[in-house]
Amino acid sequence: MTFGGRDWRDAPETAPRMFQVFAVMRQLHEVLRHLTEALGWPAARPVWRDLRALLAEVQRLTAGNAQDLLRLDVAAVRSQAGPLLARASELVRAGVPGRTVNRQHADLIGANLRGADLRGASLRGTYLIRADLRDADLREADLLGTDLRDADLRGADLRGSLFLTQVQVNASKGDMGTRLPTAFARPTHWRRTANSP
Repeated sequence: MTFGGRDWRDAPETAPRMFQVFAVMRQLHEVLRHLTEALGWPAARPVWRDLRALLAEVQRLTAGNAQDLLRLDVAAVRSQAGPLLARASELVRAGVPGRTVNRQHADLIGANLRGADLRGASLRGTYLIRADLRDADLREADLLGTDLRDADLRGADLRGSLFLTQVQVNASKGDMGTRLPTAFARPTHWRRTANSP
C-alpha cells in the first residue's frame, strides 16, 4: 500500500527507501499486535477505551505515505503505548495468586531458573539469554521485550504469557514438552522429545 504496489525487484531504485520504511512499519505493527493482544484480556477492561484509541491512531499512521513514515517518531509512539500496555499487564497479573516476582529489566543472563514459579512475574525487558528455564512456569508472565535468545525452555509452560512473540520463541531452545500459546508455531529446530539433553 505504501508504495502503491511497486516492488523493489522490479524498481530497484525504490529499494533503499522501501527498506527504511519497512523498519518503521515493522515497529508500528509490533505495537499494533501488543495493543490488540491487550484488548483480548477481560481483566484489562478498565483500559480498553484508551487501548482502542491508540490502536486506531497507530493504524492511521501505518496508512501514511513513505515520507510521513520516515519522519515519524516511532519512539514517541512506543512511549505512548508503554504505560497502557504496562497497566493492562498489571491488571491481568493482579489476578494471579501469590504473584511476587518483579525482575523488570534485570540481567539474568545464564541464570539457573529451572523449575521456577514465574507465573504472573514481570520480566519485561529482562535479559534471559542462555538462561535455564527448563520446566519453569511462565503463565501470565509479562515477557514484553524479554530477550530469550538461547534460553532453555524445555518443559516450560508459556501458555497465557503476556506479549510473547514468535520471534522470541524462535530465538529460544525448547522441545515437545514446552507448552506454547495456541497461536504459536513450534520452531523446527526444537528437540523432538520432551526434556531431551
